[in-house]
Amino acid sequence: MLHYCASLATAALIAIAPVAHAEQLRATDNLLDMLGLQETVAVMRREGMDYGNELAEEMLPGGAGASWSRMVAQIYDTTRMEDVVRDGFAAAWEQEGRELGEVTAFFASTAGAEIVRLEVSARDAMTDPDVEDAARAAYRDRSDQDDDPRLAMIDQFIDNNDLIDANVVGAMNSSYEFYAGLVDGGAFEMSEEEILGVVWESEAESRADTREWLFAYMMMAYQPLDDAALGDYVAISASDAGKALNRALFAGFDQMYTEISYALGLALAHQMTAQEL
Repeated sequence: MLHYCASLATAALIAIAPVAHAEQLRATDNLLDMLGLQETVAVMRREGMDYGNELAEEMLPGGAGASWSRMVAQIYDTTRMEDVVRDGFAAAWEQEGRELGEVTAFFASTAGAEIVRLEVSARDAMTDPDVEDAARAAYRDRSDQDDDPRLAMIDQFIDNNDLIDANVVGAMNSSYEFYAGLVDGGAFEMSEEEILGVVWESEAESRADTREWLFAYMMMAYQPLDDAALGDYVAISASDAGKALNRALFAGFDQMYTEISYALGLALAHQMTAQEL
């Protein structure tokens, strides 16, 4: 009789759990929509297509042919990219064990929505190499001004969320997966230790480049914001909920980029070996 009651209780939990999980997914999906996920992924796809062309120019005789372009377009499928980020973010947020209310309220506000719009717009603009170069130059011109309040706030924002380390680690993980794809595809013979050695060789350069890019990007993105609005954004980034949000976002995007990087390496290996034949 006790076993029967226990089974009923378990059945009830099983029936309720999918409902709670679905509600959690709807809540995280709603927040990601507020954060401009669809627009951001569209920009990342354009970045990826350009990167695919660069890889072809560097590693494929004759550059990017029709077959390679189709492969890259399939790898940077926006629906798949969004799904990976959404699933990774939801899982990471669930592990954080926090409520979404505080961060959702901020990004639902007029100021929060404007910040998202500016961030996506700046990311899109910096896909143009000339714009990126100009943004980096503008940062370098101001980087030695210790009393620049705007730079100080951006520096605090970056520090609050450990953005340099997180981006560098993500880039190194993606680089590792790219080489793993090349190896698994038969383009190279490298051990895991050799791949790690190649990846770590670029760590210092990657860190310096990441720092400059982040400051250049944020200076351009937040230029229209007044200090009060930017200060509010910095403050929420320093909160426990803000830091949890950042960790969950990195979890989702890191998963997306590692999958893409491995697929690119594998596809490039197949192209290289096919051309050799």
